[in-house]
Amino acid sequence: MDKQNNPDKRFNGLTRPQLRDEDQRDINLRPQCLEEFLGQAVMKENLSVFIKAARERNESLDHLFLTGPPGLGKTTLAQVVARELGVDFKVTSAPALDKPKDLAGILTTVTAKTVFFIDEIHRLKPAIEEMLYIAMEDYELDWIIGQGPSARTIRIPIQPFTLVGATTKAGNVSSPLVSRFGISCRFNFYEKEDMEAIVRRSAGILKTKLDDDAASLLAVSARGTPRVANRLLRRMRDYAQILGDGALSLQLVIEGLKRLEIDNLGLERHDREILRTIITRYAGGPVGAETLAISIGESVDTLEDYYEPFLIQAGLLQRTPRGRMVTDFAYSHLGEKRGKAENEPSLF
Repeated sequence: MDKQNNPDKRFNGLTRPQLRDEDQRDINLRPQCLEEFLGQAVMKENLSVFIKAARERNESLDHLFLTGPPGLGKTTLAQVVARELGVDFKVTSAPALDKPKDLAGILTTVTAKTVFFIDEIHRLKPAIEEMLYIAMEDYELDWIIGQGPSARTIRIPIQPFTLVGATTKAGNVSSPLVSRFGISCRFNFYEKEDMEAIVRRSAGILKTKLDDDAASLLAVSARGTPRVANRLLRRMRDYAQILGDGALSLQLVIEGLKRLEIDNLGLERHDREILRTIITRYAGGPVGAETLAISIGESVDTLEDYYEPFLIQAGLLQRTPRGRMVTDFAYSHLGEKRGKAENEPSLF
């Protein structure tokens, strides 16, 4: 088959082992083209225009900056962009780029218009980031030959490429780097209707019968995140296989979520623990992020990157200049009453 007509062969940055049919179905839960990429409608429509324009001009797509909470599809979208363009796809993460020669080794071997994806781009080392500046703008690399007084700098031309940078911490990416991205896309948590469509699509790929009510419950329990939705769907499929007849009914999903300690808002046990800690130990807040992280035994990064975005989006938590505070909705959802903190000294 012609290489151009078989985009999968162009993904030479990935090594794919031989898979059984059922394993391949699990991996293929990821969309393969923009049409299959559900949700994020405005961003997807704009990207479609940019991709078509680049293909008509036979140019590389402008550099693409993807931001948003984890699990919303940044890596998947980068792969979809490469497929839509019909070009090679190279993938790495910023921590894996230890020295400038690591980046130079990749960029000097890419073919024209390759999509080069760097995950966690906020963790790039300064020397590598500075090398990227010239590579992104001029498609050249600055390289120093020799040492001491005899050292000299040469510029090595490279093929035009598209850098796709993804991060969950856009504020930690330097302004000079951000300004060199021509396209910026911000991922938001998915709406309930989009989540239902994602769950139904994944169930179809997994060849699992899914009732309408069950799909709706899974959608609202997935934190607005496709990765969580697919994880829950797989676990419900396990329960259906062992405890039921293989079909996902509403009653089976209710029982499965109960076993996983996930409530009807999608809160996991640790989410509720965070809210209850603020309520019982700190009288509902405010409490600083570091203090809260120590109280629940998590790192500040995990608290801020994974737990807080959804709790804030769901209207259960507030970030204020003085610290984190739970909302009235959180008290109502958890069935808690306002009172003084456990560690608050008594006046009597």
